[in-house]
Amino acid sequence: MQRIVGLFVFLGFTPSFLLAETLLILPFFNLSNSKNIDWIGDSLSETIQESLTREGLLLVPRSHRDRALDELGIRRHARLTRATILEVAVNTDAVFTVSGSFDFTPSPEPASSSLGQIRVQAEVLDARRLHRMPPVEESGPIEDLSRLQTRLSWRLLALLEPQTTREEQRFLDDHPPIRLDALENYVRGLLSSTLDQKLALFANAARLEPAYSQPCFQLGRIHFERKDYRAALEWLKRVLPADSHHRESLFLLGLTRYHLAEYPAARDAFAQIAADAPLGSVLNNLGVVQLRMGDPQAPATLLRAVESDEADPDFLFNLAYAHWRRGELPAAAARFRAVLERTPEDETAALLLARCDQASGPRPGEPRFENLERLRNTLDDIAWRHLKAILGPDSPSAGPPKPR
Repeated sequence: MQRIVGLFVFLGFTPSFLLAETLLILPFFNLSNSKNIDWIGDSLSETIQESLTREGLLLVPRSHRDRALDELGIRRHARLTRATILEVAVNTDAVFTVSGSFDFTPSPEPASSSLGQIRVQAEVLDARRLHRMPPVEESGPIEDLSRLQTRLSWRLLALLEPQTTREEQRFLDDHPPIRLDALENYVRGLLSSTLDQKLALFANAARLEPAYSQPCFQLGRIHFERKDYRAALEWLKRVLPADSHHRESLFLLGLTRYHLAEYPAARDAFAQIAADAPLGSVLNNLGVVQLRMGDPQAPATLLRAVESDEADPDFLFNLAYAHWRRGELPAAAARFRAVLERTPEDETAALLLARCDQASGPRPGEPRFENLERLRNTLDDIAWRHLKAILGPDSPSAGPPKPR
């Protein structure tokens, strides 16, 4: 929350705007006797999460939700009572919740073109007012699960935001159906506890449905974390602009290209994000790439990063280092002192401050003082989503839309 408040102040808004109404999507309960399809409950919640995030609603991240369930000792696929749902909502700071169940009826005919029928019911609870909205139901062949989930997402959007101007058909067209086996592989990959299993399942999903963006993002993220930057690059390039993970994929793409010494492409990736979401981590990395390229705009970009979070020692260090690299020693010394005020144990900052005090700038043949820039490896996208959700997509003066 502190980062979010800082972002609002940086952008000229007071903390009184922090009134976002957050939506929590819970896994759906399996009413059938076929426990091997429990994954469908996660598929429903994941698709609703993705679809509503694309529409600009502010949702509790899946990782935060799962951590809350674990801390409360709630089994993942348990049937939740209203009291339990409210408890999870309180623990995730959610105002609205979406929960529900699904049932599956196998086809009685072995030669049938369908494996069976699935029926889904979803319910929205206003946790603040203790008010339940009318339930939403969808049903159809299990082979059409992807399309059914999208229709359910549309109906939930219309229920939560009755003022929406989106047309249903356009919403459906913007979410092309995914074949059932690809969907299952992707969701099972999310649920898997080992990286090797995740890689295999996500790769299967992407192979079965080449235009399926979400497994491409997951594969790119895993390969990036493993420092397999060439593999990460190929997967991250396949993440579609409409994907809710697109901004994060661009951020990872910028980092990947940086590590591959593709600096102009790295700069372009960070600049693209900064044009829409001028977060400190993005501005910091953009400035680092500019500095590596010898771009005279690097200090100005790094100063913007510092202004977004003056308590961040890495942002301050990079700005100080940029001044030092340019021979601007008094400015560099002031910034290095600010770094040491926050992190007295920073030996590199202390060493460079001593160089400044000795009026000693960079010299040829000193590799130990080269490439000392500090990258930020994570994108604090939640803060930006708070801002966009509260102010609306077009105007800072727009009132807080619901449920945000």
